[in-house]
Amino acid sequence: MGEAILSRLISAQQYTGDQVLVSEPQAERREFLAQTYGVQVTKENLQAAQATEAVIIAIKPQIFPNLVQELRTGLLQYAPPKPYPVLLSILAGISLSKLTAAFPHHPVVRVMPNTPATVGAGMTALTPNNNVLPQHLDLAKKIFQAVGEVVELPESLMDAVTGLSGSGPAYVALMVEALSDGGVAAGLPRAIASQLALQTVLGTATLLQETKIHPAELKDRVTSPGGTTIAGVTELERGGFRAAIINAVLAACKRSQELGKS
Repeated sequence: MGEAILSRLISAQQYTGDQVLVSEPQAERREFLAQTYGVQVTKENLQAAQATEAVIIAIKPQIFPNLVQELRTGLLQYAPPKPYPVLLSILAGISLSKLTAAFPHHPVVRVMPNTPATVGAGMTALTPNNNVLPQHLDLAKKIFQAVGEVVELPESLMDAVTGLSGSGPAYVALMVEALSDGGVAAGLPRAIASQLALQTVLGTATLLQETKIHPAELKDRVTSPGGTTIAGVTELERGGFRAAIINAVLAACKRSQELGKS
């Protein structure tokens, strides 16, 4: 996800390579990032914490406690009247209270993007702490608008966002794969089945977005009496398709809450 954000910021020319410093522990990855995006690289989080505008924390939430001290040391250089950089955390399940406790003087924005950010079609939700000023929030929105749409939500809803849009691409990918497998089972060549499945999902999402009609209305338009679609929908209902999707969102939400407590 960190690379997805980086790639879009560079390709959208919001930042040039010499304005970005990436901290990466693996030498091969550092070389790749430097050559691919023209950014500065380091293996020291201490150096990465010395940003002037923003620090994006893009690590696994389980290793956050190990990172805190390094970042704190690097961020100690900031004291009024020198402005604090805004900290943008994309760590699943790490609450604003934990982030603020780790960095009590800094403006912190908790952010939940998703993987379509890689192609500029992401969905990002963000929530700020009390140290965030309007200019910090504007900067956060500007950065993540480079990778898609952005909404601001209260902290209490961030785990739900994680379960829906954060984990949702995996659910959609499974559906695309299942549609393709269904086409193969019905006799279609794999390549054609995959093309049909992918474009069907993409086209349906685009139609819903552009027309603003309710998904149930679109479903009713496609479902004629005694036709093929209602036969398929009946099988989906028999298999608990909608309940499975709802339960998947709830399970991912619960796991996000558990990560936040660990």
